[in-house]
Order: sequence, then C-alpha cells, then structure tokens
Amino acid sequence: MKVSIIGGGGLVGSMAAYALQFGRSASHICIIDANKDLAQGVALDLLQGSCLVADQRITAGTMDDVSSSNVIVITAGLRRKPDESRLDLINRNVDLFLNLLEQAKSAGLKENSYLVVVSNPVDVLTYLATKRSGLDPKRVMGLGTVLDTARFRSHLAKRLAVPPTQVQALLLGEHGDSMVPIWSSATVAGLPLEQWPGCNPQLLKDAFEETKTAGSTMIKLKGGSGFAVGVSIAEVVQSIILDSRKILPVSSLQNGLYGVHDVALSVPTEVGCGGVRKVIELALTPKERVGIQQSGKLLRDIIDQVEARIGLGNSLPLNASSTINPSSTAKNLPRSAWQPSRKY
Repeated sequence: MKVSIIGGGGLVGSMAAYALQFGRSASHICIIDANKDLAQGVALDLLQGSCLVADQRITAGTMDDVSSSNVIVITAGLRRKPDESRLDLINRNVDLFLNLLEQAKSAGLKENSYLVVVSNPVDVLTYLATKRSGLDPKRVMGLGTVLDTARFRSHLAKRLAVPPTQVQALLLGEHGDSMVPIWSSATVAGLPLEQWPGCNPQLLKDAFEETKTAGSTMIKLKGGSGFAVGVSIAEVVQSIILDSRKILPVSSLQNGLYGVHDVALSVPTEVGCGGVRKVIELALTPKERVGIQQSGKLLRDIIDQVEARIGLGNSLPLNASSTINPSSTAKNLPRSAWQPSRKY
C-alpha cells in the first residue's frame, strides 16, 4: 500500500516515514512538502538505507500523489507566534488544514483511501476532516492520544522499574490538558497496576503529570517530539495496512459513546481494514466517565467557535493559506509540525 505524508519534510513527518520504513508494511512511502528540496532530501536519505531495511519505493512527490495513495497522513502545521492566543493559532491551523484537505480532494482523494490526521489541534481537525473530506467517517481518524498513551505507559514503567511492554494503561478524551487517565483498567503483566509493589498515589500522579507536560518538555529540550510520535503514527498506519485490528486510542467522530456527541476524541478503537472497525465502551468509574464528557464539552466549544468563523459548509475561508506547511523549511526542521494541542 502507498502511504503519502503531507508535511513529510518536517521532523514529525520524516520520523513517521522512518518508522514506516522499519515497519516494512508499506510498499511505497511518498514524502510531500511545500519545501520540495527538503522533501527530496528526506526521501533520498531514506532511499539510501533501503537496501538494509526493506524493498520499498520511497519518493518525493506532490499533491497529485494523493490520487494513487491508500493512506494519507497529514502532519503539516504552524507554530505559535509570540503573544498569540490559543484560539488564534487554532484558527490559523484550521485554515491551513482545510486548504490542504481541499487540495487533496482536488487531486483525487479516493473514496477507499484512509486519512490519518496528526496536525494539531488534532481532535478539532479530525472532526473537520470527517465532515468535509467526503470519506466514510470510519476511514478518517486522528492520532489522538496514541502518543500520550505511549508516553504514559513508558513513564509508568520507568518509575516502577518494569518492562515498558508489560504496562497497559490508557489516556482517553482530548489530546490536551483534559485527557483522562483510565486507572481502573491499568495493569502490569496483566495484574492490577494499583496493587503492584511500589505503586502509590504520588507515583501515579507524577507519571501522569510528566506525560501531560511531555510535549512542552520535548520542545524545550530538542525542539519537539520526533521518535515517539513517529512510531505512534506508524502504529496506526500499520494497523490499517496489516488489518491488525489493534485496540488504539485514536480520535474519531463520536455519537453517543460515554455520553459524548458530535465531536472527535479518543476512545478505545479497533483499527484495521476499513479504518475504525468499532469503538469500545468500557465500564469506567464515574470520575473517568465524567472526565471524558468534560473533554467532549471543551472540544465542542472550540468547534462551535471555529465553525462560527468558517461556516458549516464545505467552502474554505477566504484567508486560507495556499501553501503546504510553510513552516517546513530546513532551518525550522527541528521545530516543525508537532506541538501538543495544550501548547496552542
């Protein structure tokens, strides 16, 4: 299957391509970016190591490649300006995203393709993509809290001194400050997390806080997350390609689950052939359930503000950007695309 990454010249897009290369499941990886030299450089760098990894076609392309793509991943995004409000940045990223979506549709977005949204605010953009792409809603999903959940499990494992792969814990709801830790089903090696030796309320609180601030920490230390978000994106894409049917906390349109309506947010989701095969409603504690509902309300409020500005139809705002990820330049590479929505 052919996977095209829009914004693939940036840190997040290039790391996703690298993770997909080592995943060996995609037959063709196409890098699309407004900075064509950067896209060609990323593609060439990957190509030069391909004989040691997998027999894949790796190319730099344009929006025309969307028409022959099975999976389209959008990582392009804009960073916050000094003194810019969160809503102003959301609006700028909405304009950029809708323009990219329109370009993809004009290029010939196939009805049986999949759209994976990584750009932030991911839940808002996933909602808009679901409403405006023309695709079956099940074929549109956002990265959601997949990265947050991976961070969460890893931080818990480090604090408990256990193998990371044996920690199972979920973060659901918004990819942002209102995300909800699901302590009621968290385990280590299949055993209840809260009964594990050394586990205590302060350790759990610290691990969650470390996860919530992980995005800003990565921006401060190295300009943004790269490796972790890359493998998180690959996890979602490869589950689609291989029909793995993994249960992942991707963001998708919700209409009633946990009492949440008409927003996109993360819930336990079976991801495979067809995209969102089914969503799963766990028996949560009242506090966890209310937390997800509060996440939904927060997102609905933002969507209402966005839709009041751009309208409810399929037309683009007049001030929409006409370029793909203008922030993806060589000098900005370490700080492109990925910034958690709580930083907007």
